[in-house]
Amino acid sequence: VLFDQKGKGLSSEEFTAFLSKQRDFGVKDLAFIIGGAFGLCSSLHKKSNEAISLGKMVWPHFLVRVMVSEQIYRSASIILGNPYHKN
Repeated sequence: VLFDQKGKGLSSEEFTAFLSKQRDFGVKDLAFIIGGAFGLCSSLHKKSNEAISLGKMVWPHFLVRVMVSEQIYRSASIILGNPYHKN
C-alpha cells in the first residue's frame, strides 16, 4: 500500500473497509510505503495494489508514520465496534 499524494483520499470508514477486504481475501502481510517529497518511483506504483493519499499537503515522514499507525488503530477499533471512533 503506497501513501502518496497521487493516491486516492479515503475516510476512516473507507480505509477500514479496505483493510477488512484484505483480511477477508486472506492477505496475511501488508507493506505500507510512504512516498517522499518527490513522490514514488513509477515502478512502485505499477507493483502496488493500492495508493492512498493523506491529503494534498506534504507531511514529514515521522508524522505520516504516526498518522498511518493511528488510522490502523482506528480501523481496528471500528472493526471491533469500540467507541474510539466517532462518526
